[in-house]
Amino acid sequence: MTVEPTPAPRDPNRWLRRLPLVTGLLGSALLVINRLAFTPELLTSQSRSDALGILLSAVLILTGLLWQQIQPLPPQTAPLQGIPGCDWHPDLSESEKLELAWASHTLLSTTAARTVVIWVGGRTLLQRGLLANPGQMPSIQPKSVLQRVLQTGRPVYLVDLKLFPARAEFNDLLPPGSQAVLCQPIGQKGCLILGSDTPRSFSRQEQTWIAAIADKLAATLLPSPPGRGAGG
Repeated sequence: MTVEPTPAPRDPNRWLRRLPLVTGLLGSALLVINRLAFTPELLTSQSRSDALGILLSAVLILTGLLWQQIQPLPPQTAPLQGIPGCDWHPDLSESEKLELAWASHTLLSTTAARTVVIWVGGRTLLQRGLLANPGQMPSIQPKSVLQRVLQTGRPVYLVDLKLFPARAEFNDLLPPGSQAVLCQPIGQKGCLILGSDTPRSFSRQEQTWIAAIADKLAATLLPSPPGRGAGG
C-alpha cells in the first residue's frame, strides 16, 4: 500500500520573490518602447536617462534571479510505501502500553513523524504509524547511528536520508520512501526513532518537544539506579 503525501503548501512569498524580476523586465521594455515609438529626436539628456533606466532595470533583474536561488522552495513530501499499524511487545504491562500509546499518538499528531519506533533495553517495545512490516516487530541491532546515540546521549538527525550511507541501518524500521529520521535517546539504554516523509521536516520546536517526551518515557520505562533518592 502506498500512502500519498499531503500536497506541500504553496510558497506564500513567491510573488514577492518575483517582484524585482518582473519590475526590471517591465521597466526595460517600457524604455525600449519609449525610445522607438515616442522619441523622434534623441537628445543628450534623453540618452543619459535611458542609460540610467537600463542600469536600474538590469539591477532589478539580477536581484530577482538571485532571490530565486537564495530563497529555495519548501521541501517536497514523498509517498511512503507503508501500511498503517500499531504493534506492541507482548510482555508490556497495561500501564506501559498506556504510556507508549500516549507518547506515540502525541508524536504522530503533533510533529512531522509518520513512523514511531520505541526501542529500550534491547527490546522493540512499539512500532506505530506507517510501517514497513506490520505485525513483525523488528529486532534492532544498534549500528553506527544508534551506537552513537547511546554512547553520547545526544540525538542524531539525518535531515535527508538519501545523502547518508548510514540510511541502510533503518531499512527494516522505516517504510520505503522515508526522507528523514530522528533518533532521540531514551535515557542511556533506549532510543526513540522517528521517520518522516519530508526532508528537513523536524523543526527545532518539534525536536525540543520530542526530547521532553523521550525524557518522560525514560522515567517510566527505565528503573531508577539503586540508591537514587536515598538520603546521604
